[in-house]
Amino acid sequence: MSTKKIKIQIRRLLPTALALCCLICFSLAAFAAESKKPNIVVLLADDQGWGDLTVNGNANIHTPNIDALARAGASLDRFYVCSVCAPTRAEFFTGRYHSRGGVRGVSTGQERLNLDEKTIADSFRAAGYATGCFGKWHNGSQWPYHPNARGFDEYYGFTSGHWGEYFDPPLDHNGAPVRGKGYIADDFTDHALAFIEKNKARPFLCYVPFNTPHSPFAVPQKFWERFKDKPITQRANAGNSEDLDETRCVLAMTENIDWNVGRILTRLDELNLAENTIVIYFSDNGPATFRWNGGMKGKKGSTDEGGVRVPFFFRWPGKIKPGTAVP
Repeated sequence: MSTKKIKIQIRRLLPTALALCCLICFSLAAFAAESKKPNIVVLLADDQGWGDLTVNGNANIHTPNIDALARAGASLDRFYVCSVCAPTRAEFFTGRYHSRGGVRGVSTGQERLNLDEKTIADSFRAAGYATGCFGKWHNGSQWPYHPNARGFDEYYGFTSGHWGEYFDPPLDHNGAPVRGKGYIADDFTDHALAFIEKNKARPFLCYVPFNTPHSPFAVPQKFWERFKDKPITQRANAGNSEDLDETRCVLAMTENIDWNVGRILTRLDELNLAENTIVIYFSDNGPATFRWNGGMKGKKGSTDEGGVRVPFFFRWPGKIKPGTAVP
């Protein structure tokens, strides 16, 4: 399939998160007959705004790995999601509007994805893929809403929408309670890397929904040290209240995400998997606090552009031309 045709499909299918599912399934269908099916790695940030990355103009931060991912494939300048977490995830999993799948909110059962909905994990598993999810689920906790019941062979993380402990946290591993090791985003990445290593000889879908930079604002000391006394040169829009220490911690948490993204990309290179792996990066909604976001109005929970426009990058070596910009 030519790069031109793939680019046309990107333009046609990806104005919103629900269409992302369609593009992934399109990719699977396009190569179903080939002996070498592409691996899929999906990286999802939580409450990260469009403006929280260097590639989008933020001079307060340094995100070289995510920036490199953007340059190596396609960047969608106007990619829109829902204004809060669970609806975006439901649309990504199904390719349908969240309300059609029964997801109406983020708690009290409103986040549960209807049981008659088929997920992308169901589709990939049926196609012979190993399927793993490592991080925040947020579409139902109890069986049969649990990720292991929705197409994922392997699950490690937490199933609710908010988690209060980010260091050595209590977590869920395939339905059993476990204690995490270290910082939560690093721990999710460790398990994702182990999954990739284990399944390197077969096609896999590896979904890594980080729960950062969502609150509580906590980050390993080495990342905080870079920001604790740093002047914030780009600020929230005039009239919006910004807590500078919260902004500093969010930026530190984002640099931690970038470091973990780099670990995953490096491991794909080391295992000689990068050339046959689609890597996708996006966020579930806009920033939860007021900070620099390219001058856009609004934040998480708002349908103003600042609440729903997020970064989106799609790398597929040999299929997507590096530096492709979709306005």
